[in-house]
Amino acid sequence: MSKFVRASRYRHVYGQAVKKEAAYDNLKVSASAWDTDLVSINPKYLAVNYQVSGGGAFLVCPLSKTGKIPDIYPLCRAHTAPVLDTSFNPFNDDIIASGAEDSKVKITKIDQDKLEAAWIDGVEVVDLLPLSTNFSHGRKVGNVLWHPTAENVLTSASYDIKLWDVTHESAQAELAAHPDMVQSMSYNCTGSLLATTCKDKKLRIFDVRSGPAPIKIADSHTGVKASRVCWLGNLDRIVTTGFSKLSDRQVFLWDSDTLTKPIKQLTIDTSSGTLMPYWSDNSILFLGGKGDGNIRYYEYENDDLVYLTEYKSSDPQRGITFMPRRALNVSDCEIARAYKVTSNMVEPVSFIVPRKSDAYQADIYPPAPAGKSNLSAPDFFSGETKPPIYIELEHKAETAAPPSSAPTTPVTARTIKKQVSVEPVPKFEPAPSKLAVVIPEPSEPELPPVSAKAVEETPALAPEETIPPVEQEAVPILAPVHTNGGGDHEEMAELKSQLAERDNTIRHLELKIEQLMASRQRAIDHLSAL
Repeated sequence: MSKFVRASRYRHVYGQAVKKEAAYDNLKVSASAWDTDLVSINPKYLAVNYQVSGGGAFLVCPLSKTGKIPDIYPLCRAHTAPVLDTSFNPFNDDIIASGAEDSKVKITKIDQDKLEAAWIDGVEVVDLLPLSTNFSHGRKVGNVLWHPTAENVLTSASYDIKLWDVTHESAQAELAAHPDMVQSMSYNCTGSLLATTCKDKKLRIFDVRSGPAPIKIADSHTGVKASRVCWLGNLDRIVTTGFSKLSDRQVFLWDSDTLTKPIKQLTIDTSSGTLMPYWSDNSILFLGGKGDGNIRYYEYENDDLVYLTEYKSSDPQRGITFMPRRALNVSDCEIARAYKVTSNMVEPVSFIVPRKSDAYQADIYPPAPAGKSNLSAPDFFSGETKPPIYIELEHKAETAAPPSSAPTTPVTARTIKKQVSVEPVPKFEPAPSKLAVVIPEPSEPELPPVSAKAVEETPALAPEETIPPVEQEAVPILAPVHTNGGGDHEEMAELKSQLAERDNTIRHLELKIEQLMASRQRAIDHLSAL
């Protein structure tokens, strides 16, 4: 046994879950089988892929509204099929992108007033509608990811990968080298390189502006289950998680400059759930396993991943994400905060370095990305590269980037897809209202049998507990359909209108049923209290 203990600031980091009233409860989390995190986060909102009938939706909740989410709550109804992934704009907390099985990519602007109205009695719930965008793939969209430094550059992945200039609503680059579904993708810190994993068990690195072919490719995990990739911040190292042929869960550490073979391999266990990686600039790699309640963490040092410890919980997680470091609670020495998705709840878990002093601990808080862009989309697609803007976390002032072991290489001339000349769109707006939906009256659900005596003694519901009528309202169409006079185009427009009408009818019926069920539960609670 060694007489020496490795020196580390993070050797005693521990995970601490919040109390139930500080979590986000009463959620209908999506039941989709696609390997996704199910949740995304920024300093203002939490987004969760939602289980609905008719179309696809996700829920956005203000972080300040903890506890039980109301039964009747506005959803972001951007798709006609289940939502598979969401991603918040790193430079605008009110903008979120989503990808779904309908092969579409949508952008939604969050109206906080509509969300908070769900906690006000008597206020009608109004769903959020997407902005008018025309981003699509040939098949389902499994991943969406914003560029880390360039403003309004969005990346979406299906069997191919597209880079969108959101302002001009145009695809500026397409990476079509994958023979199967892309399972995961991750940018380096400047956004000049993109690493991907694919169902064909290959790890690829693309220079996203040099053409559709990868600049490096390597054989990765040999198992048939999903694989993930994570770039280690401003280092030239990449981590992948996956499975061996014998279904062992593995972690590979790669040198992005060579990519010949992993420079480090770890075998974790033989569980069946995907390992979801997250890198912190403290040089800590977090691994959350799907289907188990553990979150392991390792410290990166000299091309080694040194096991620290793990957070253990009896509640298995279905997905996980981490808060951007600029929003951490430095007064509690919090170095990371995970949001783990269980069956019907999202639970925050803080990772804390135990310190006796109440003063700011600068040694455990390297500079963090500021959430500010320093590069426009046209400049990025023309070949310019800039590092992220960093802040120090004590006073939130801009500072120099943390030291990096990654080699700095000049940006060379590249063969870049020319930008499409189109009129710029100043802002996205929902299309004008064109349809009015007539909603049939649903039958009320049957209440359990109650004795005559209990009915006589049951007090009447208070006025604020009565069910407000569902008004018939105009339904906005997401985007106008342009026709060229052909019969096929007119028929397609009519079919799309009918689908929009159907989806809105289903949503209103869902709201009506939720209202009736909530009233039913209140009546049962009154009876049980007698």
